[in-house]
Parts: sequence; structure tokens; C-alpha cells
Amino acid sequence: MSDLSYDTQANACEDQSSCGTGDAPPAEMNAYEVRQEARRARLAAAAERTQREAQALLGGADSMMKAIPCGQPILVGHYSEGRDRRFRARIGDKMRKGIEARRKADELKRRAANVGSGGISSDDPAAVVKLRAELAKLEALQERMKSANRCVKRKDRAGLAALGFSERHIEEFFQPDFAGRLGFPGYAITNNGANCRRIKQRIKELEKRAITPGVEPIVGEGWTISEDTEENRVIVRFDAKPSRETLAALREYGFKWSPTRGAHVRMRSNGALYAAKRVVGAHA
Repeated sequence: MSDLSYDTQANACEDQSSCGTGDAPPAEMNAYEVRQEARRARLAAAAERTQREAQALLGGADSMMKAIPCGQPILVGHYSEGRDRRFRARIGDKMRKGIEARRKADELKRRAANVGSGGISSDDPAAVVKLRAELAKLEALQERMKSANRCVKRKDRAGLAALGFSERHIEEFFQPDFAGRLGFPGYAITNNGANCRRIKQRIKELEKRAITPGVEPIVGEGWTISEDTEENRVIVRFDAKPSRETLAALREYGFKWSPTRGAHVRMRSNGALYAAKRVVGAHA
């Protein structure tokens, strides 16, 4: 029964066709997906360059170390002392830089691998379509778990087989877990239902935002606040570099510097617009 407790969704969707998750033909990438793939490629390329740099630095340090006889100490007072110390210092410097570059390369690889792994982004123009597909899978899963539990309660093994469960999983349904529960545990159904409600709410919010027009640019003394509905961003642009206090406030409210725009940006929302006005001292 442990598999049902810790891998509920995998068991419930053993037969993918019954959950509506059969293979779909590959779709052409939209603009958001193209940008994500370009970002992943940039990070991967940067990781490769940094890895080569690390290998060159560490390899250079290793070659320099081989030039020093094994166990040879610095000859204090000898005419070669200063040159030897500088040579060994360069070895240490190369090693430090090589290790730092290797760590940076590992971090860049991690970031490249994580691009697009954070779920469905609100920036994606196809977010609502993807969320509806995800919701359909979760709702099918919810109904399948409930149906399975009804069959377990009636000891209806044929019904479980008709739902698409394997003989192994059917046997597991009738093996009590550590708490004596049969079938799918209640918390799995509760959590899945909560996910369904969360996605429904998010779809509602995205649909509402899609039909909400962007505000007209707000222009003040040395600053402009605007919205980009296509890129889903609130934009704060200054005529000159703002003060440290203003920059700190922007960071505090979640705004990030965008070199391509030459402005500070944050995902579009009423809260982001309010925060932008508060930073520049504009009245709502």
C-alpha cells in the first residue's frame, strides 16, 4: 500500500488514456516559448564557455606546479626567493579563479536545466489553454481516485480492472497502509481537489486580466510608469539614474532591472502598479 501513499498520481494514471493524457502532436512554439528556449540556450552556452575557462585555468595551474621539483621549499635568502614566491602566488591565483569558474559553470548548468521547469507561467500567451489541459487531467484523476475507492469499499476487483488498474495495483488497494487505510488515502484526494480549485482560480484571474486594458502611461517629474500587456509587465522608467533609496525600494517591491528595456519591470498586476506609484511618490 506504500506505493499508493507516496505515488498516488502515478498509480491513478497508470493507463494514461483513461486520464486523458495520451500523446499529443508537437505544437509550434509561441513567442514566449521561443524566448524561454533562447534563454536556456544562452545559459547552456555560457556554462560551456565557463567550463572551458575553468579547465584552462586549473590545467595551467597544474602545469605550473609541475615545474616546481617535488617537495622543493622556498629558498629563503636565495636570489630566487622573490621570483619563486611570485610564481607560487600565480599558481594559487589560477587555482582560485579556476575553482570559482567551475562553480559558476555548475550554477549556469543548473539554471539552464531549470528554465521552463517552474510550471505554467502567466507570461505564456497559451497559459489559459495549458492550465485548462492541466485542470482536465487533475479532474479526471480526482474522479478516478474516487471511483477506485468506491470499488475498494465494495471489494469490486472487476471494477478496478475496468478502471485500468493493473493486478499489482489492485492488490495494493487492499493492503492497509501504516494508518490502516485502504485505497487512495483521503489526503491525496483532498490535495488534488485543492489543486483543481487553485487552477480554476488562476484561469479566472488570467482571463480577467486578458480583457483588462493597460493603463495609460503615467508621467511624472523624471519618471514614467507604463504597462506592456503583450509582455505582461509594469514598467518604471527614469530619465536619469534614480537615488539609492529609490533603487532599494524598487528591489523591495519586486522590480528588476531590464537592460533591454532600460527600465525596471515587474509582472503586471494591480499590486505591481500600486507599488510602482508608491516608489515614485505618485498618487493613485
